[in-house]
Amino acid sequence: MPRTITVKGIGTASVKPDFIAVTMNIVSKDKEYVKSVENANKRIEMLQNAVVSSGFAKEDLKTLAFNVSTNYEGETDEHGRYRNVFAGYVCRYTLKLSFDMDAKRLAQTLTAISESGANAEFSIKFTVKYPERVSAELLVSATENARQKAEVLCAASGAKLGMLIKINYDWTDVNVFSPSVYKMEMERGVAVAGAVPEFEPENIESNDSAVFIWEII
Repeated sequence: MPRTITVKGIGTASVKPDFIAVTMNIVSKDKEYVKSVENANKRIEMLQNAVVSSGFAKEDLKTLAFNVSTNYEGETDEHGRYRNVFAGYVCRYTLKLSFDMDAKRLAQTLTAISESGANAEFSIKFTVKYPERVSAELLVSATENARQKAEVLCAASGAKLGMLIKINYDWTDVNVFSPSVYKMEMERGVAVAGAVPEFEPENIESNDSAVFIWEII
């Protein structure tokens, strides 16, 4: 049986965000199913008009999720007994707008959305356009890190690193989002963008690992 050395390689990467993802939520409530959906659709049309006015195509606003559920509210009757009472339907849409990193365009777009009347809740994330490139960079870094460790250990123990026997890798989600938070002041329900000429989100810090087994001679 050959002698072996097992080393865990850790890959790290610090990546500058180059892509913006704006996620919007539309929630519509009504006693009637049809009206809850119709109201949500009207507000989505307002969002579409807002993104078009910001220079996007209507199709750039993607639907991530759609759901209609029943809504119940608790109440106490005249005898003091608690019960759940049907309150109507809740229609929820989740939409996403993504574009290349541009702070001024982001501010203009959020202002248009807030002024559209759609009353959408939104969140902003700074990420990368091609996350697979980050994953590849991490794996290369992890491999180089593992080999360096193995060579140091072999040299210190008077052995030599032989053939690579096995690689164990657990496919996990890699972080591709910046920790930076973008906020806009609200005035009477409308976002006030102001001037944001030099907004630079923090770099995305990612890591990944793999276990390598080499023969030692």
